[in-house]
Amino acid sequence: MTPRTLVITLSIAAVVAVLAACLLGSTPMEFSRVVAALFGQSSPGDSIVVWQIRLPRALAAFVVGAALGASGAALQGLLRNPLAEPGVLGVTATASLFATFALYYGFAESSAYLLPIYAILGALAATALLASAAMRIQSVVTLILIGVGLSSFSAAAMSLLLNLAPNPFSLSDMINWLLGSVANRSFEDLKIAMPFVAAGLAILFYTRRGLSALTLGEEAASGVGLNLRRQRIAVVLGAGLATGASVALAGAIGFVGIVAPHIVRPFVNYDPARSLLPSALLAGLILVVADIGVRLLPTTTELKLGVVAALIGAPAFIWIAMQRRTTYD
Repeated sequence: MTPRTLVITLSIAAVVAVLAACLLGSTPMEFSRVVAALFGQSSPGDSIVVWQIRLPRALAAFVVGAALGASGAALQGLLRNPLAEPGVLGVTATASLFATFALYYGFAESSAYLLPIYAILGALAATALLASAAMRIQSVVTLILIGVGLSSFSAAAMSLLLNLAPNPFSLSDMINWLLGSVANRSFEDLKIAMPFVAAGLAILFYTRRGLSALTLGEEAASGVGLNLRRQRIAVVLGAGLATGASVALAGAIGFVGIVAPHIVRPFVNYDPARSLLPSALLAGLILVVADIGVRLLPTTTELKLGVVAALIGAPAFIWIAMQRRTTYD
């Protein structure tokens, strides 16, 4: 399968998945009713279900997945490490910590844009730290350990905020960000997050040629004219914006950013530049399908999307690490 065919296939699959998300739920809807609702020719009840509940939720899952998938592929190309990903390296946890901080102190109530701004600042801080560490150390294991330490510190700080929560409502909001979910998301939420996601993805796609050059090694890439400092800053900024906005939209969702690029990489000849778009499409598709599963599972309380993503992604992460263990020694 060529890269172009892969992109077309994933695009069609993503559209089908979003449509399926509108069809399926606690009460399935017929295809004709969903189509009528999408074109404004249905009953008010069907229009509310499709336009205010199911469609924005499916689009939110896809946008979050696309942001994390592209960020994961870009970070893997920058660090030349197939285990690099916003969740594994602590970027998602740090963004969640900053978002939780904004919720705890009530900053998010004064402006709807403050929550994504705080999440983005957290993601940028974590990604900048990792990029700085990557420039100073050669060991992949050490870099991953730094990410683990960053995740642990962020988790501990979030636990402290949860313990000090002033009321049950604040506690519930913070737990939602901690576990990750796209339930009850609206087009207004997408409207707030999308500019940051779009800006982050635009920066990442702008840096794609530099990511290809880095596969030759930093010295060779510099020799062909790549400005390494500018490349690192651009990838850090792009991944931080996209990851922070995804956290602001859905909370902490991990591992999808490592699984999707790993699946895509063999189809694009292991070129990180060509993996950005299909990784984004596949990660978005994975989260949409996972969210459909969350809604269809016969549980008394709906599972959180971040929990399901971790249950699927963590074993995949372990398998990837075991398959490539000789690369990291």
